[in-house]
Amino acid sequence: MTRETDYFKTFCKISKAFGTAAGKTELLNLIVDSAIKTMEGKAACLFLQDEKQDVFVPMAQQGLSETYLHANPIQAKRVVTPLQKEGYLAFPDATSDPRLENHAAKKAEGIASLLTVPVTVNDRTIGVLSLYTGSRREFKPDEIEFLRALADQGGIAIEHNRLLRRMQKNAMLFLELASNINSSLDIQKVLSNLTENICDTLGMKGALIRLMDEDTGSLKLMASHGLSPEFLERGAITTTETAARALKGETMVISDATTDKRIRFKDAIKSEGIVSMIVIPILARDKVIGVMRLYSDVQREFPADTMVMVEALAHQGGLAIQNASMYLKLQEDKKSLEEDIWSHRSWF
Repeated sequence: MTRETDYFKTFCKISKAFGTAAGKTELLNLIVDSAIKTMEGKAACLFLQDEKQDVFVPMAQQGLSETYLHANPIQAKRVVTPLQKEGYLAFPDATSDPRLENHAAKKAEGIASLLTVPVTVNDRTIGVLSLYTGSRREFKPDEIEFLRALADQGGIAIEHNRLLRRMQKNAMLFLELASNINSSLDIQKVLSNLTENICDTLGMKGALIRLMDEDTGSLKLMASHGLSPEFLERGAITTTETAARALKGETMVISDATTDKRIRFKDAIKSEGIVSMIVIPILARDKVIGVMRLYSDVQREFPADTMVMVEALAHQGGLAIQNASMYLKLQEDKKSLEEDIWSHRSWF
Protein backbone atom coordinates (compact mmCIF):
# COMPACT_ATOMS: atom_id res chain seq x y z
CA MET A 1 0.00 0.00 0.00
CA THR A 2 1.41 3.38 -1.02
CA ARG A 3 1.61 6.45 1.20
CA GLU A 4 -0.88 8.19 -1.14
CA THR A 5 -3.37 5.39 -0.48
CA ASP A 6 -2.88 5.82 3.28
CA TYR A 7 -3.58 9.52 2.96
CA PHE A 8 -6.72 8.85 0.94
CA LYS A 9 -8.05 6.30 3.43
CA THR A 10 -7.36 8.68 6.31
CA PHE A 11 -9.35 11.49 4.74
CA CYS A 12 -12.20 9.12 3.86
CA LYS A 13 -12.35 8.14 7.54
CA ILE A 14 -12.34 11.76 8.72
CA SER A 15 -14.95 12.79 6.13
CA LYS A 16 -17.19 9.97 7.32
CA ALA A 17 -16.81 11.16 10.91
CA PHE A 18 -17.80 14.68 9.85
CA GLY A 19 -20.94 13.23 8.28
CA THR A 20 -22.02 11.63 11.55
CA ALA A 21 -22.94 13.19 14.90
CA ALA A 22 -19.30 13.14 16.01
CA GLY A 23 -18.54 15.93 18.48
CA LYS A 24 -15.55 18.25 18.48
CA THR A 25 -13.53 16.22 21.00
CA GLU A 26 -14.05 13.00 19.07
CA LEU A 27 -13.05 14.64 15.78
CA LEU A 28 -9.92 16.27 17.21
CA ASN A 29 -8.84 12.98 18.78
CA LEU A 30 -9.40 11.28 15.43
CA ILE A 31 -7.21 13.87 13.69
CA VAL A 32 -4.41 13.43 16.22
CA ASP A 33 -4.64 9.63 16.03
CA SER A 34 -4.66 9.75 12.21
CA ALA A 35 -1.54 11.91 12.13
CA ILE A 36 0.39 9.40 14.25
CA LYS A 37 -0.74 6.27 12.41
CA THR A 38 -0.53 7.59 8.86
CA MET A 39 2.80 9.39 9.32
CA GLU A 40 4.24 6.70 11.62
CA GLY A 41 4.97 9.18 14.39
CA LYS A 42 5.58 8.75 18.09
CA ALA A 43 3.00 11.32 19.25
CA ALA A 44 0.83 14.22 18.12
CA CYS A 45 -0.95 17.10 19.80
CA LEU A 46 -3.42 19.74 18.68
CA PHE A 47 -3.06 23.00 20.60
CA LEU A 48 -5.51 25.93 20.62
CA GLN A 49 -4.67 29.51 21.51
CA ASP A 50 -5.75 30.96 24.83
CA GLU A 51 -6.20 34.60 23.80
CA LYS A 52 -6.10 35.97 27.34
CA GLN A 53 -2.78 34.33 28.24
CA ASP A 54 -1.20 34.30 24.75
CA VAL A 55 -0.29 30.63 24.97
CA PHE A 56 -1.30 27.46 23.14
CA VAL A 57 -2.98 24.84 25.32
CA PRO A 58 -3.39 21.14 24.39
CA MET A 59 -6.91 20.18 23.29
CA ALA A 60 -6.27 16.68 21.95
CA GLN A 61 -3.11 14.58 22.20
CA GLN A 62 -1.74 11.08 22.09
CA GLY A 63 1.66 9.74 23.01
CA LEU A 64 2.89 12.59 25.24
CA SER A 65 3.20 12.52 29.02
CA GLU A 66 1.37 15.07 31.17
CA THR A 67 4.72 16.13 32.58
CA TYR A 68 6.00 17.08 29.15
CA LEU A 69 2.79 18.87 28.08
CA HIS A 70 2.72 21.11 31.12
CA ALA A 71 6.46 21.70 31.47
CA ASN A 72 6.40 24.95 29.52
CA PRO A 73 3.41 26.29 27.53
CA ILE A 74 3.96 27.31 23.91
CA GLN A 75 4.09 31.10 23.52
CA ALA A 76 1.58 31.98 20.79
CA LYS A 77 3.27 35.10 19.41
CA ARG A 78 6.62 33.36 18.97
CA VAL A 79 5.05 30.58 16.89
CA VAL A 80 2.32 32.30 14.86
CA THR A 81 4.52 34.76 12.93
CA PRO A 82 6.97 32.19 11.46
CA LEU A 83 4.11 29.75 10.82
CA GLN A 84 2.19 32.34 8.84
CA LYS A 85 5.33 33.15 6.86
CA GLU A 86 6.47 29.60 6.06
CA GLY A 87 3.26 27.59 6.40
CA TYR A 88 4.99 25.03 8.63
CA LEU A 89 7.95 24.58 11.00
CA ALA A 90 10.14 21.49 10.69
CA PHE A 91 12.76 20.52 13.29
CA PRO A 92 14.76 17.43 12.18
CA ASP A 93 16.72 17.55 15.45
CA ALA A 94 14.31 18.80 18.11
CA THR A 95 16.81 18.17 20.92
CA SER A 96 19.34 20.72 19.70
CA ASP A 97 17.57 23.12 17.31
CA PRO A 98 18.13 26.69 18.63
CA ARG A 99 14.59 27.68 17.61
CA LEU A 100 13.20 25.34 20.26
CA GLU A 101 13.35 25.36 24.04
CA ASN A 102 13.45 22.59 26.64
CA HIS A 103 15.89 20.36 24.74
CA ALA A 104 16.45 18.17 27.79
CA ALA A 105 12.70 17.62 28.27
CA LYS A 106 12.34 16.59 24.61
CA LYS A 107 15.24 14.16 24.92
CA ALA A 108 13.79 12.68 28.11
CA GLU A 109 10.41 12.30 26.35
CA GLY A 110 12.08 10.39 23.52
CA ILE A 111 11.36 13.04 20.90
CA ALA A 112 13.80 13.26 18.00
CA SER A 113 12.06 15.35 15.29
CA LEU A 114 9.09 17.70 15.27
CA LEU A 115 6.78 19.06 12.56
CA THR A 116 4.32 21.86 13.39
CA VAL A 117 1.61 23.31 11.12
CA PRO A 118 -1.03 26.00 11.77
CA VAL A 119 -4.70 25.40 12.52
CA THR A 120 -6.57 28.21 10.81
CA VAL A 121 -10.14 29.49 10.77
CA ASN A 122 -11.08 32.23 8.31
CA ASP A 123 -7.39 32.91 7.56
CA ARG A 124 -6.67 33.38 11.27
CA THR A 125 -4.28 31.07 13.14
CA ILE A 126 -6.10 29.74 16.21
CA GLY A 127 -3.79 26.85 17.06
CA VAL A 128 -1.15 24.39 15.90
CA LEU A 129 -0.96 20.68 15.12
CA SER A 130 2.37 19.06 16.01
CA LEU A 131 3.73 15.65 15.07
CA TYR A 132 6.57 14.13 17.11
CA THR A 133 8.82 11.28 15.95
CA GLY A 134 11.00 8.95 17.98
CA SER A 135 13.81 8.87 15.43
CA ARG A 136 15.46 11.65 13.47
CA ARG A 137 13.51 12.52 10.34
CA GLU A 138 13.63 14.88 7.39
CA PHE A 139 10.00 15.63 6.57
CA LYS A 140 9.05 15.29 2.92
CA PRO A 141 6.81 17.80 1.08
CA ASP A 142 3.91 15.32 0.85
CA GLU A 143 4.11 14.68 4.62
CA ILE A 144 4.01 18.41 5.34
CA GLU A 145 1.03 18.88 3.02
CA PHE A 146 -0.79 15.95 4.61
CA LEU A 147 -0.33 17.31 8.14
CA ARG A 148 -1.47 20.76 6.98
CA ALA A 149 -4.58 19.19 5.46
CA LEU A 150 -5.29 17.41 8.74
CA ALA A 151 -4.89 20.72 10.59
CA ASP A 152 -7.40 22.28 8.19
CA GLN A 153 -9.86 19.53 9.12
CA GLY A 154 -9.25 20.38 12.78
CA GLY A 155 -10.03 24.02 12.06
CA ILE A 156 -13.28 23.02 10.33
CA ALA A 157 -14.28 20.85 13.30
CA ILE A 158 -13.56 23.65 15.77
CA GLU A 159 -15.41 26.27 13.72
CA HIS A 160 -18.40 23.98 13.17
CA ASN A 161 -18.61 23.33 16.90
CA ARG A 162 -18.32 27.04 17.70
CA LEU A 163 -21.11 27.90 15.25
CA LEU A 164 -23.35 25.19 16.71
CA ARG A 165 -22.70 26.31 20.28
CA ARG A 166 -23.25 29.94 19.32
CA MET A 167 -26.58 29.13 17.69
CA GLN A 168 -27.68 27.21 20.78
CA LYS A 169 -26.61 30.00 23.12
CA ASN A 170 -28.27 32.64 20.96
CA ALA A 171 -31.53 30.70 20.92
CA MET A 172 -31.46 30.29 24.70
CA LEU A 173 -30.65 33.97 25.19
CA PHE A 174 -33.58 35.05 23.03
CA LEU A 175 -35.88 32.62 24.82
CA GLU A 176 -34.82 33.89 28.24
CA LEU A 177 -35.15 37.53 27.20
CA ALA A 178 -38.61 36.95 25.73
CA SER A 179 -39.62 35.18 28.93
CA ASN A 180 -38.34 38.10 31.05
CA ILE A 181 -40.21 40.64 28.91
CA ASN A 182 -43.45 38.67 29.14
CA SER A 183 -43.17 37.95 32.86
CA SER A 184 -42.08 41.34 34.17
CA LEU A 185 -42.87 44.98 33.55
CA ASP A 186 -39.98 46.03 35.76
CA ILE A 187 -37.85 47.58 33.04
CA GLN A 188 -34.83 47.90 35.34
CA LYS A 189 -34.92 44.17 36.02
CA VAL A 190 -35.36 43.26 32.36
CA LEU A 191 -32.42 45.41 31.21
CA SER A 192 -30.18 44.23 34.05
CA ASN A 193 -30.87 40.61 33.08
CA LEU A 194 -30.14 41.49 29.44
CA THR A 195 -26.68 42.94 30.19
CA GLU A 196 -25.75 39.98 32.41
CA ASN A 197 -27.04 37.33 30.01
CA ILE A 198 -25.44 38.80 26.93
CA CYS A 199 -22.04 38.93 28.69
CA ASP A 200 -22.34 35.30 29.77
CA THR A 201 -23.48 34.13 26.33
CA LEU A 202 -20.93 36.03 24.24
CA GLY A 203 -18.05 35.85 26.72
CA MET A 204 -17.84 39.64 27.03
CA LYS A 205 -16.15 41.46 29.89
CA GLY A 206 -18.98 43.91 30.43
CA ALA A 207 -22.08 45.60 29.05
CA LEU A 208 -24.14 48.69 29.75
CA ILE A 209 -27.37 50.29 28.60
CA ARG A 210 -28.02 54.03 28.62
CA LEU A 211 -31.34 55.60 27.68
CA MET A 212 -31.94 59.12 26.44
CA ASP A 213 -33.37 61.49 29.04
CA GLU A 214 -35.49 63.87 26.93
CA ASP A 215 -35.65 66.45 29.70
CA THR A 216 -31.87 66.85 30.01
CA GLY A 217 -30.77 65.55 26.60
CA SER A 218 -28.25 63.21 28.26
CA LEU A 219 -27.84 59.45 28.31
CA LYS A 220 -28.92 57.98 31.64
CA LEU A 221 -27.41 54.71 32.86
CA MET A 222 -30.15 52.08 33.21
CA ALA A 223 -28.23 48.81 33.56
CA SER A 224 -24.68 47.46 33.53
CA HIS A 225 -22.72 44.28 34.20
CA GLY A 226 -19.03 43.58 34.77
CA LEU A 227 -17.89 47.23 34.85
CA SER A 228 -16.42 49.23 37.71
CA PRO A 229 -18.27 52.22 39.27
CA GLU A 230 -15.33 54.46 38.30
CA PHE A 231 -15.64 53.50 34.64
CA LEU A 232 -19.41 53.98 34.65
CA GLU A 233 -19.05 57.41 36.24
CA ARG A 234 -16.45 58.46 33.66
CA GLY A 235 -18.77 57.45 30.84
CA ALA A 236 -21.52 59.66 32.19
CA ILE A 237 -19.52 62.88 31.82
CA THR A 238 -20.52 63.65 28.24
CA THR A 239 -21.97 62.15 25.09
CA THR A 240 -19.12 60.59 23.09
CA GLU A 241 -18.76 60.36 19.33
CA THR A 242 -19.68 56.68 19.36
CA ALA A 243 -22.84 57.40 21.36
CA ALA A 244 -23.78 60.29 19.06
CA ARG A 245 -23.45 58.07 16.01
CA ALA A 246 -25.39 55.26 17.69
CA LEU A 247 -28.19 57.73 18.47
CA LYS A 248 -28.39 58.29 14.71
CA GLY A 249 -28.99 54.56 14.23
CA GLU A 250 -25.44 53.37 13.46
CA THR A 251 -23.92 50.20 14.90
CA MET A 252 -20.16 50.38 15.38
CA VAL A 253 -17.46 47.79 16.02
CA ILE A 254 -14.27 49.08 17.65
CA SER A 255 -11.53 46.50 17.13
CA ASP A 256 -8.96 48.22 19.38
CA ALA A 257 -10.51 50.80 21.68
CA THR A 258 -7.10 51.71 23.13
CA THR A 259 -5.99 53.27 19.83
CA ASP A 260 -9.18 54.08 17.89
CA LYS A 261 -9.59 57.81 17.23
CA ARG A 262 -13.33 57.61 17.91
CA ILE A 263 -12.67 56.73 21.57
CA ARG A 264 -12.18 59.79 23.76
CA PHE A 265 -11.31 58.36 27.19
CA LYS A 266 -8.56 55.90 26.25
CA ASP A 267 -7.00 56.04 29.74
CA ALA A 268 -10.26 54.83 31.28
CA ILE A 269 -10.57 52.12 28.62
CA LYS A 270 -7.05 50.86 29.35
CA SER A 271 -7.55 50.98 33.13
CA GLU A 272 -10.74 48.94 32.79
CA GLY A 273 -8.94 46.32 30.69
CA ILE A 274 -11.11 46.85 27.61
CA VAL A 275 -9.81 46.12 24.11
CA SER A 276 -12.69 45.60 21.67
CA MET A 277 -16.25 46.92 21.87
CA ILE A 278 -19.57 47.11 20.05
CA VAL A 279 -21.90 50.12 20.21
CA ILE A 280 -25.54 49.42 19.25
CA PRO A 281 -28.54 51.76 19.05
CA ILE A 282 -31.69 50.82 20.99
CA LEU A 283 -34.85 51.45 19.01
CA ALA A 284 -38.52 51.68 19.95
CA ARG A 285 -41.08 52.40 17.23
CA ASP A 286 -38.30 53.26 14.77
CA LYS A 287 -36.96 55.88 17.18
CA VAL A 288 -33.54 55.59 18.81
CA ILE A 289 -34.08 55.85 22.55
CA GLY A 290 -30.71 54.73 23.88
CA VAL A 291 -27.41 52.92 23.41
CA MET A 292 -26.11 49.49 24.38
CA ARG A 293 -22.33 48.93 24.63
CA LEU A 294 -20.58 45.57 24.83
CA TYR A 295 -16.95 45.33 25.96
CA SER A 296 -14.33 42.60 25.44
CA ASP A 297 -11.05 42.30 27.35
CA VAL A 298 -9.32 40.69 24.34
CA GLN A 299 -9.17 41.84 20.72
CA ARG A 300 -11.96 40.06 18.90
CA GLU A 301 -13.58 39.61 15.55
CA PHE A 302 -17.39 39.69 15.65
CA PRO A 303 -19.00 37.42 13.01
CA ALA A 304 -21.98 38.64 11.00
CA ASP A 305 -24.42 36.36 12.83
CA THR A 306 -23.22 37.73 16.18
CA MET A 307 -23.79 41.30 14.98
CA VAL A 308 -27.30 40.43 13.81
CA MET A 309 -28.01 38.88 17.20
CA VAL A 310 -26.79 41.81 19.32
CA GLU A 311 -28.75 44.27 17.16
CA ALA A 312 -31.86 42.12 17.57
CA LEU A 313 -31.29 41.93 21.34
CA ALA A 314 -31.01 45.70 21.52
CA HIS A 315 -34.29 45.90 19.60
CA GLN A 316 -35.89 43.47 22.05
CA GLY A 317 -34.70 45.70 24.86
CA GLY A 318 -36.40 48.61 23.12
CA LEU A 319 -39.61 46.60 22.86
CA ALA A 320 -39.42 45.81 26.57
CA ILE A 321 -39.08 49.52 27.35
CA GLN A 322 -41.95 50.32 25.02
CA ASN A 323 -44.20 47.69 26.61
CA ALA A 324 -43.41 48.91 30.12
CA SER A 325 -44.02 52.53 29.10
CA MET A 326 -47.36 51.65 27.52
CA TYR A 327 -48.39 49.78 30.65
CA LEU A 328 -47.46 52.69 32.90
CA LYS A 329 -49.33 55.09 30.60
CA LEU A 330 -52.42 52.87 30.75
CA GLN A 331 -52.16 52.74 34.52
CA GLU A 332 -51.94 56.53 34.67
CA ASP A 333 -54.92 56.90 32.31
CA LYS A 334 -56.92 54.39 34.36
CA LYS A 335 -56.15 56.24 37.58
CA SER A 336 -57.12 59.57 36.00
CA LEU A 337 -60.38 58.09 34.70
CA GLU A 338 -61.27 56.63 38.09
CA GLU A 339 -60.60 59.97 39.76
CA ASP A 340 -62.90 61.68 37.24
CA ILE A 341 -65.67 59.14 37.88
CA TRP A 342 -65.47 59.59 41.64
CA SER A 343 -65.46 63.35 41.30
CA HIS A 344 -68.61 63.21 39.16
CA ARG A 345 -70.33 60.85 41.59
CA SER A 346 -69.88 63.45 44.30
CA TRP A 347 -72.29 65.69 42.39
CA PHE A 348 -75.26 63.40 43.06
